[in-house]
Amino acid sequence: MHPILRLVQKPERFVIGLMSGTSADGIDAAVVRLCPDKDDHIEIETLSFETVPYPDGLREEIFRISAPEHGRVDAICRINFLLGERFAGAAHTAARQAGLSLSDIDLIGSHGQTIHHLPERVEAFGVTIGATFQIGDPSVIAQRTCVVTVGDFRPADVAVGGQGAPLVPYVDYLLFRSPTLSRGLLNIGGIANMTVLPAGAGGPSVAAFDTGPGNMVIDAAALSLLGTPCDRDGRAARAGTPSETLVQRLLDLPFFDLPPPKSTGRELFGKDYATRLLSEGRSLGLSINDLLATATEITVRSIAHACRRFVTVSLDEVIVSGGGARNPYLMERLGRVFAPTTVVVSDERGLAADAKEAVAFAVLADRTIMGMPGNLPSATGADRPVVLGKICIP
Repeated sequence: MHPILRLVQKPERFVIGLMSGTSADGIDAAVVRLCPDKDDHIEIETLSFETVPYPDGLREEIFRISAPEHGRVDAICRINFLLGERFAGAAHTAARQAGLSLSDIDLIGSHGQTIHHLPERVEAFGVTIGATFQIGDPSVIAQRTCVVTVGDFRPADVAVGGQGAPLVPYVDYLLFRSPTLSRGLLNIGGIANMTVLPAGAGGPSVAAFDTGPGNMVIDAAALSLLGTPCDRDGRAARAGTPSETLVQRLLDLPFFDLPPPKSTGRELFGKDYATRLLSEGRSLGLSINDLLATATEITVRSIAHACRRFVTVSLDEVIVSGGGARNPYLMERLGRVFAPTTVVVSDERGLAADAKEAVAFAVLADRTIMGMPGNLPSATGADRPVVLGKICIP
């Protein structure tokens, strides 16, 4: 029997979702049991979750090839395949942690590693295009695991006029919509993004957009100032005082006032933005703790600004996921700016904050196999819903 036909006919499927975000700190791998229903309903159980760190030096190499001035085509070509091997290894690790072998796994969905994201339309050689580029070739994953793999999700949305991001809002809609509560789903990875689910929402009424930096600038500042990959638990930021002058300067970018749909990445909030924060902060005489407090406040204020400007319903609760949900100081600040709206970590609503995006790409891969669209045009700006990704058969 054709492997796709066999998958479609199964009443439940074991799927691995793989994700590496803009922070490029490792591969998130989740094993889930999916019981799809008709239309927009799905039953999901997370069996295991693991973050597999990149080996020493690989994160820095990813950042290097992501910069236009350093991104040599031969290096990009090789790392595309190297990351395919790494993602396949993470799938092995996740299956083992779930007590399964890869022969038990029906499907893998891999977001890959974004190295450049250019969704804004430009004209070139007589055509108007946007573009996005994720590496970690899914063909390598399929061949190493002997499991049907779906990868390269974003280009299909870009091809029909969308931003290619955010894609997780479709899964937010499947898992978190409520007939009585209006919810904001805030994911704080390297970049922060918000999904808005009005009470009783149907797919077309869902709004979603990137708000700006999440952990990206905080982590860059921590690496430079503390020599650590993050400000653990926000301890340094809590001990400092943010500079209102510098916060206002760094929030004075056109992106923050652009209406949705919109997405962003390291191109805008990467090394140059963090370098500006540190340079201008030092000229103002800020201490290390003050600089980290300022970086954290930029994330908080950009999220709050986006919600004031672009969320048109009164939210009953905000559900936070991503690495930022594990930063107590950041969560406290969000609780204050959203008050009296309740702010909770997604663990309290049944899905581990760290696992959410990996789980989302497991669900999106399943939708692809079923021939069902996985984007929300109201979130990405696409002309229409489309089936996402490329299917690789071992």
